[in-house]
Amino acid sequence: MTSTATGGTSSSGPTGPAERMGLKQGMVVQELGWDNDTDDELRVAIEDAIDGDMVDGDYGNVVDAVVLWWRNDDGDLVDGLVDALTDLVGGGVIWLLTPKIGRPGAVDAADIAEAAPIAGLSQTSAAAVSKDWAASRLVAPKSVS
Repeated sequence: MTSTATGGTSSSGPTGPAERMGLKQGMVVQELGWDNDTDDELRVAIEDAIDGDMVDGDYGNVVDAVVLWWRNDDGDLVDGLVDALTDLVGGGVIWLLTPKIGRPGAVDAADIAEAAPIAGLSQTSAAAVSKDWAASRLVAPKSVS
């Protein structure tokens, strides 16, 4: 097991799931697709990292990141991703959280790879954030003005 060190600094990089997702204090994070199967430990870790509550789809202002819980039977993934872009600030990130392969509602990686560019997004990385949920980082290409 791991032990916690006190008083020192670690150069090993982000340790918790929210840190691996790049979420920091003061960020506004919108949560979409919450249901009774979402990972409460991950939700608490995100809210601890941003030092506040996540906002919902009715927030009505820009957000720095979106956490989108998505299951295979939630409908059209492209539509879900486009909806997730509604309040996202330019340069913001969508974290698409899907049940891991072998779990109910799992989403095939090929479906994500196909849906992201149709929604105008690029899949940049994945992060280990939960024992039951896989996280894919999606970003909108920077616009040229």
